[in-house]
Amino acid sequence: MRELQRTGSFMMEKDLAWGTAGNISAKVNDEQYLISASGSYLGLLQDDDLVLCPKKKFNGKRPSKETPMHEAVYSERKEIKAILHASPFYSTVIACSKLEIPSDLFVETMYYLERVTRVRYEHPGSLKLAEAVREKAKDANILLLENHGVLVYDVSIKEALMSLQTLEYAAKMLITTIEKGIEINRLPGHVTKDFLNNAGYKQRREWSL
Repeated sequence: MRELQRTGSFMMEKDLAWGTAGNISAKVNDEQYLISASGSYLGLLQDDDLVLCPKKKFNGKRPSKETPMHEAVYSERKEIKAILHASPFYSTVIACSKLEIPSDLFVETMYYLERVTRVRYEHPGSLKLAEAVREKAKDANILLLENHGVLVYDVSIKEALMSLQTLEYAAKMLITTIEKGIEINRLPGHVTKDFLNNAGYKQRREWSL
């Protein structure tokens, strides 16, 4: 619980979230997870702003209306322990455009942005959005929700936060270089592949597609 509260505060401080937009969750055991309550402000999460799911009846605050989207990821990716849904400015610009986020820029992008994919627009909180997320959950660890925001998930809150920060940093870099007319020096494909397989930065993810 405390780690989720610190995470919400961190996201606000680093401009990775704003207002009451977004929701976060983390597993507490193999079957249940805590998720931010509907309408909660991520920067000031109180104990009762974190709701245990799945649960048949809720006596206090209700979980985020985006809970079906989180549930879809957890059900498809058993190794996932934390999910962050937010709309950081630059990443959301990418999600609202035809721009593609590059992974071949620097060390962190090669690892954390190895697989990023798009999810078609469906209304927030809808079962259609949850199913669209379910369809793509195994394809990547970062989903660009078109005209909505981003969904990032990983094996820990720390890794999910690192993915989100890397995504926003790369998105800001991309947009800034476009604005200033700077040509990005992207790494060749064979270099990225060699980094992932042999550099020893982190153990390469096992994608089960």
